[in-house]
Amino acid sequence: MDLHFSADDEAFRAEARAWLTEALDGEFAVVRGRGGPGDEHSLFDERLAWEQHLGAHGWVGVGWPAADGGRDLSLHQQVIWYEEYARAQGPGRLGHIGEGLVGPTVIHFGTDEQRARFLPGIRAGTELWCQGYSEPDAGSDLANISTRAERDGDGWVLHGQKVWTSLAQWAQWCFVLARTDRQAPKHRGISFFMVPMDQPGIEIRPIRQVTGTAEFNEVFFDGARATDADLIGGVDQGWGVAMGLLAFERGASTLGQQLAFRNELDAVVQGLRSSGRLDDPVVRQRVVRLHAGLEIMRWNTLRVLSTSADTPREALITKLYWASWHRALGELAVDAAGAWGLVGDPAAAERAGAEPSGHSAGASPAGDELTDAQRLFLFTRSDTIYGGSNQIQRTIIGERGLGLPREPRQEDP
Repeated sequence: MDLHFSADDEAFRAEARAWLTEALDGEFAVVRGRGGPGDEHSLFDERLAWEQHLGAHGWVGVGWPAADGGRDLSLHQQVIWYEEYARAQGPGRLGHIGEGLVGPTVIHFGTDEQRARFLPGIRAGTELWCQGYSEPDAGSDLANISTRAERDGDGWVLHGQKVWTSLAQWAQWCFVLARTDRQAPKHRGISFFMVPMDQPGIEIRPIRQVTGTAEFNEVFFDGARATDADLIGGVDQGWGVAMGLLAFERGASTLGQQLAFRNELDAVVQGLRSSGRLDDPVVRQRVVRLHAGLEIMRWNTLRVLSTSADTPREALITKLYWASWHRALGELAVDAAGAWGLVGDPAAAERAGAEPSGHSAGASPAGDELTDAQRLFLFTRSDTIYGGSNQIQRTIIGERGLGLPREPRQEDP
């Protein structure tokens, strides 16, 4: 595992850092640090303009092949870009689903025509994407989907419901797993469709979260249409495409995520230092454990990215580890505020001469009245659920990593 950066890599780091500094100190200063956990709804128009600014300057799809409009950067340079983006407190990306999931999937599984059709809008930041995987009755069992696509002439008609669909209210496209053969075993008979969102037969209902925001949505398909040209990987071949897409989710961008975690940890530590609570040995121990956990997370990710194996065993622990770590950070963030962490911002309360945010003692704030610590705490509870719950991740580790007997399946006799 070679973790050293070459002179060319360091020159690239300087280029990326200079560009980000100039852009985020200038017209895009308003979006610096915005759009993170619990803040995904903020400054949409400004962040969309930022997405298009990134695209115009060649900073979208940096790891894509040059033939597909990317920079074809090495793995080391991709790591550098994501690290520098997080270090500069670049805003939460509106195009991350398109760039990180859809783009690599189309490049790997799509036809030449599909690459020419779908990739330019992602690179330019003009087309946003959302993910049509989860369903109300499927839980963490993705293969248990019931959304169906039925052949109708030279196209397909979709019926069903998806849930927890991030960015659906803003997206132009949704990639949808749908069952095209209801008689086949559940991991077969599934197809992977690219579905335009602006059409009859699609209803989007925002889901208001405990953070007060509505990043997630329910999406109902009632006669929405897709064509054969919207089908990635062929009829009934969607399961392999879906698993390939999830593998792309664990790429170099995870190191940028970890730098964002570092920024959050630093902010929490600063709050503890200002309040004097960092002198408490129990609190200091929690901080040290979080610091050590973040270092372990980084080294394990670098080890995974450095291996040639398709699915190294070390990769199996990644989601479980970072989700649990982030949840612990959210807990420390609220604890750091003491009793005020339960009710609101003490500075705001002092200015108003009343209880924080106008709440009575013991009441809980909601929506825009939440503090940053409260948003972090509430959002990080979901980290251990979405993208595969902690329980599912432990099953994967046990069966695939440790070779333990598999859990009983519904189809088992």
